[in-house]
Amino acid sequence: MSSPYFPRTFVQGPSLEDLYRDIQPDLALVEEELRKLARSSSRLIKEINSYLFPKGGKRIRPALLILAARMSGYDGNDHILMAAIVEAIHTASLLHDDIIDNSSMRRGKESVHARWGPNITVLLGDYLYIKTIGLSLKNENNGIVRLLSEASAQMIEGEIAEYDFSRNTEITEGDYFNIIDKKTAGLFAASCRIGGILGCAPKADLDRLSAYGTDLGMTFQLIDDLLDFTGDAGLLGKPILSDLGEGRITLPLIRALRQDGPVLRSRLLSLMSRNPLDDSAKQEILGILQDNGALEYAFRKAEKYADAARDSISRLPDSPQRDILGRMADFVLGRDN
Repeated sequence: MSSPYFPRTFVQGPSLEDLYRDIQPDLALVEEELRKLARSSSRLIKEINSYLFPKGGKRIRPALLILAARMSGYDGNDHILMAAIVEAIHTASLLHDDIIDNSSMRRGKESVHARWGPNITVLLGDYLYIKTIGLSLKNENNGIVRLLSEASAQMIEGEIAEYDFSRNTEITEGDYFNIIDKKTAGLFAASCRIGGILGCAPKADLDRLSAYGTDLGMTFQLIDDLLDFTGDAGLLGKPILSDLGEGRITLPLIRALRQDGPVLRSRLLSLMSRNPLDDSAKQEILGILQDNGALEYAFRKAEKYADAARDSISRLPDSPQRDILGRMADFVLGRDN
């Protein structure tokens, strides 16, 4: 099942292949580091890690760190390990997410939770968090270790808040934005700032990199949540409205529940309460959200964050990497998976 409504009717961004062209050698080295990180004397850990870290994926967080480091004049090798670490932290958060949401699919294939069970999955998530913080100690800059620790703690706090609001139709926009700021934007910001720290960028530039990363991360999560309503199930690797089926109430539904009159709100609540959601309920929900402007509202919010990200990055010294980071906002806004 696919939605008849697509955000890419508003904007079409550049491809990652185009954006990553100049940093492809560094990203290849990041893949090598991830393969090293996947090694273990434990047969089971090695097997699951190999499943978790196949070559490929968007690798946006590592790319942000690499680009920020290069833009700041860094010429060492620590950015490769740091880039692998932020990707591993992101992966650990997905493991915990899948347990909380009881997700059976992740990136078009069976989730670790579905394949190995929740006990192994939560232990592996904890293992990755602890191992990445340990690896970060190889860098002598305490600020980087602190950033990674804070970002990891924020992500877990965001996951707890999201679980607390599961199926709660009284969730507000403020609650929602607080969750995605912690769950997603914090690691985007940390990735950018770490790159700047490696390059010894001045504090004003570090703050602009952090602001850029935060706004880009907010854009990313808004589009991610919007694609749950508007995307193509084949491209997403999961059915449409999976988030709602797992209890996540995101911005389009929050907006619709606040904007519609009592009759339509009652109908929307009735449809949302169905478990499982059948195709007819999904199509009716999508129709309501499209007709009342909730989908476009969510997209316009994402546009504002993307504009803010571009503004922050434009205030940094001119460089090819700065231009790529600016165009990254276009990619995030226009992506379809």
